[in-house]
Amino acid sequence: MKLTKSKIFKNKIHKLIPGGAHTYSKGDDQFPELSPSAFLRGKGSYLWDLDNNKYLDCSMGLSSVTLGHAHPQVIKGVAKELKKGTNFQRPSVKELEVAELFLEQIKFHDRIKFAKNGSTLTTAAVKLARAKTGRDLIAVPYDHPFYSYDDWFIGQTNCNKGIPKAIRDLTVTFKGCDLTSLEKLFKKYKNKIACVITEPERPVCNTICDCKIPVKNFLKGAYNLTKKNGAVFILDEMITGYKTHFPGSSVKYNIRADLITWGKSISNGFSFSALTGKKEIMDLGSIKKKQEKVFLISTTHGAETHSIQAGIETLKVFKSKKVVEYKKLIGDYFLKSIKNIIKENKLEKYIKTVDCNWFPQIIFYDKNLKVCDGLKTLVMQEMFKRKILFQGILIPSLSHKKKNIDDLVKSFDNVLQIYRKALNKGYKKYLYGEKIKPVFRKII
Repeated sequence: MKLTKSKIFKNKIHKLIPGGAHTYSKGDDQFPELSPSAFLRGKGSYLWDLDNNKYLDCSMGLSSVTLGHAHPQVIKGVAKELKKGTNFQRPSVKELEVAELFLEQIKFHDRIKFAKNGSTLTTAAVKLARAKTGRDLIAVPYDHPFYSYDDWFIGQTNCNKGIPKAIRDLTVTFKGCDLTSLEKLFKKYKNKIACVITEPERPVCNTICDCKIPVKNFLKGAYNLTKKNGAVFILDEMITGYKTHFPGSSVKYNIRADLITWGKSISNGFSFSALTGKKEIMDLGSIKKKQEKVFLISTTHGAETHSIQAGIETLKVFKSKKVVEYKKLIGDYFLKSIKNIIKENKLEKYIKTVDCNWFPQIIFYDKNLKVCDGLKTLVMQEMFKRKILFQGILIPSLSHKKKNIDDLVKSFDNVLQIYRKALNKGYKKYLYGEKIKPVFRKII
């Protein structure tokens, strides 16, 4: 595989952009040395790199592209809107249109605010909770991957350099999906916790999760605990929205959270996110009431018309087609096919699946049955050689077909021959360059 232009690009970009990408999850340390450094374009379920190599995309823009790259309806709507201008001194009429359409799906919420990314919204939700309760502490699961790049969250990770201890101490943690852990936290910090923020469900829920509590039971229990203790209950649906259910897990399980954050899938990769909530909390950021307003969200680019239109078109596709159901069928097909290959290769001890059809994953173990990033990197390297952009995760999209999965599984089958050798002789013998690194690790 030719990667000449990729190598030149990699050398240049690090001289100009710290980290070599705007998102750490897209950085070089997240990928094998023998992988494309950048992409030129995407269409459907495929990507093309600088050297014009074509790859099957399994990651779909960090799970944000749920309809497929450059989806015709979305692109047509965005292109039409772009001709009218993108940013005005007063609100665009599109803001009301998308607000009505979105809130129509979430009957228990009355208000909505827009932004460009999830971090802005989770921080806004936290701010509202503090203003509502007059309390300072934020409760967040220590075993969940990511909620915000802002201080209140990053301060609880190993990437907390530059964040004062006083700020770090304002976030307290509990074990995700564990009601006992959350209850202990409320007892320890009685009348001090402003909010609980959590993802409604994760791929590991009810598969490899060790707490084994049903998602619905945990969410209802966590909501009741939070309200009993006078705090605000926030759900982060950045990942689950438009994936587990339409519009999301909160509606699926009828969890009437005070505030919910939405993003990624809701605009098929365009920069458009939303915070929805109950009016008694959201209106703290209003200018219509006789009160000092909470400076909630105020962004110049938060409601650009083309991004809003992407959200509108994406929502229309989800309403007119059974997108979630289709994606789950693809996820099920992937899991069934990949499990068969693993079994045929007699590697069930060393390769396990997370049986979540909306976000299926594979976990790689070494000879000592420990999770091994080195072996995962080796698999990624070998899949890239076979023109499959695979990081051990499949994000099913409307553009994925069974033929795509068949091609993926066939390549994976070939790679397992190398995996078997690496189990016995060590992955370093077969890996070019360093193993991938975590973006950050939680402090437990």
